[in-house]
Amino acid sequence: MDLRYTPEDEQFRAEVREWLSDHLAGEFAALKGLGGSGREHEAPQERQAWNQHLAAHGWTCLGWPVEYGGRGLNLLRQVIFHEEYARSNAPARVNHLGEELLGPTLIAHGTEEQRRRFLPGIAGVTELWCQGYSEPGAGSDLAGVRTRARLEGGEWVIDGQKIWTSLAQHAQWCFAVVRTEPGSRRHAGLSYLLVPMDQAGVEVRPIRQLTGTSEFNEVFFDGARTEESLVVGAPGDGWRVAMATLGFERGVSTIGQQVGFARELAGVVATAKANGRYDDPILRDRLAQAFVGLEVLRVHALRTLSAYEAGSQGPEASVSKLLWARWHRELGELAMDVRGGSALTATGSYDLDAQQTLFLFSRADTIYGGSDEIQRNIIAERVLGLPREPRP
Repeated sequence: MDLRYTPEDEQFRAEVREWLSDHLAGEFAALKGLGGSGREHEAPQERQAWNQHLAAHGWTCLGWPVEYGGRGLNLLRQVIFHEEYARSNAPARVNHLGEELLGPTLIAHGTEEQRRRFLPGIAGVTELWCQGYSEPGAGSDLAGVRTRARLEGGEWVIDGQKIWTSLAQHAQWCFAVVRTEPGSRRHAGLSYLLVPMDQAGVEVRPIRQLTGTSEFNEVFFDGARTEESLVVGAPGDGWRVAMATLGFERGVSTIGQQVGFARELAGVVATAKANGRYDDPILRDRLAQAFVGLEVLRVHALRTLSAYEAGSQGPEASVSKLLWARWHRELGELAMDVRGGSALTATGSYDLDAQQTLFLFSRADTIYGGSDEIQRNIIAERVLGLPREPRP
């Protein structure tokens, strides 16, 4: 795929930039820079209103087919939007899990009835979603899921526990991987269910993090129910559908993520110049290496997206996750080294600034969204042809 921008692409970029400049004003001006990893507690209702404003003007679901509420834009136009969105310092979107993960999954694997029921709410940002994958005994090893569901009177009845469930406290729905075939093991017997959160059988408990915030949660299902028809794919075929969702997770929004990374790196460089640490040749070399690493991330992300556009299902996404997670974690460490001793103290009871939050939250980058160990296993088995790790 040709990754060069045409004059028409640049015209589209100017349109996006102008719209964001005009509309990130008035009541929305105060939302600039809010939200994101470690900061999802910031103005969630106001950010949802902003997301609904985006939707009303056609700026959500850009790559979805037009018949499902999208704009059918090609890869480069989507990349342009996410680049400009991040550069404008627009607030983090609250609808990522619905728009970037579940929506494409339903378009690819859902029934027409499921698409008609759920895609409009995702596109219009009127229904928010969370992801019920990880469990206390099945985090990176998703095939170890023990949450179970049984059919009873035309409904799935669900019992079990999920953990590290992002934004469950705000979501109306959860897409969850559960075990529906008694006695099944590993990848077999799993199903992908769509479960309403607002019911007596669902309890959400926030998990307090190192940053002091609680965007992750434990979710307990105790006789929770959902309609029999709200299984995506066939019952027992949940592993295949879940893997498709994870493939969509490495989408074009990662380009916008890297623009955010560039802003964080610029902040660290500015701190180094302000406090004189920029004159330290070792720290200056680390800052230069961080800049080079970020450029590598961008080129690899574009290559990965281009490969997916061409139909590849290779290991590029696993390589991308390894690259950005380690780069971002090292940026947090670099930020603390640039700050020196002042990085160790917080103001007030426990008020962290942006760079302290960056350092603490980025410790989890190599764990969530598929741990480094899992990504290396995927590469070892699918690229190098090494034998699978033995299991008991």
